[in-house]
Parts: sequence; structure tokens; C-alpha cells
Amino acid sequence: MDRSGHLRLMARYNTWMNDRLIDLSAKLPAESLIAERGAFFGSILGTLNHLIVADTIWLQRFASHPANFPALRPVRDLPQPQALDERPFDSLHALAVRRELLDRTIESWVETLTDADLDSTLRYRTSSRGDESNREVYPLLVHFFNHQTHHRGQATTLLSQAGVDIGVTDLLSLIPQR
Repeated sequence: MDRSGHLRLMARYNTWMNDRLIDLSAKLPAESLIAERGAFFGSILGTLNHLIVADTIWLQRFASHPANFPALRPVRDLPQPQALDERPFDSLHALAVRRELLDRTIESWVETLTDADLDSTLRYRTSSRGDESNREVYPLLVHFFNHQTHHRGQATTLLSQAGVDIGVTDLLSLIPQR
């Protein structure tokens, strides 16, 4: 599988898992979603909000690339998060609407990327300290998808602790047999 194929697979996995997390979270009462559970971002809803915040930060960085990727137009004017622990959504429904927009945008954008895009450099400033970074796009995308997987793993643990059967979460489920 080439790099573009790998990124398309990761984008599909991202959408599949996020849809599952939203659906499974919807089975819980609101109090369970906001209950402090000792995770990095506190609660199930806090963890899901962190994914929205981090994805928005990264997608807005990618949208600043000189290639001006048209597929990233939907994220350009979204409110820019100010902190990684920000909680822009206090309800699962509102969060799910934004999650769907982000996941559709990610899948559409990844479909358009060329090898030249992947080999290009993204120049950005970190939102926390304002440090300047100049990094190759492909490894940044690998980081982007890895970060999502890391925190979705935390969310699945929190859901499991709340009594929700998560089921299969492996990327392997989306890799076709030969």
C-alpha cells in the first residue's frame, strides 16, 4: 500500500471509530458522559472534546499550507481552539455534529493529496507557546492519525469502565483480505 492509500485507510478508520464512539456514548445518560473518570481530559465528553479541539487545530494548520487545499475550506472559519483541554461542546449531540463535519473534511482532503503535497513542508506556530515549526506533511499526518487513535483508546477504556461493550476496534477490521 502506498502512502496515499495508507492515509485513506486511516481516514476511513478515523470516521468508523468516531461514529462508533458517538453511537456508544449516546447509550449513556448525560451524567455518565461528564463524570470525572481520572483520564487525561477527565470524562468521556472531555476526551471526545479534546479530539475535536486537536483535530481542529491540526486541520486549520494544514489549511494554512500554501497549496490552499480546497477540501479544507469547511475548517478555515471554525473557531480556533485556545487550549487543548478546551470543551467547546457540553452536549454529545452538538459534539457529534462537529465530529461529522471534521471527519467528512478529513476523508475528502486525504482523497486529494498528491505525493508532492505529502513531501511538502508545513510551516506553523504552536498554539500553546507560539513556537515555529517547519515539518514534512506526511509525518505530520501520521502523527495526526496516531494522536486520534491514542485518545480514542482512552475513550474506549472510559466507555468500558462505564459498562459499555465497545466491541472490535482494530484497524485490522478495515484491511481487506487478499
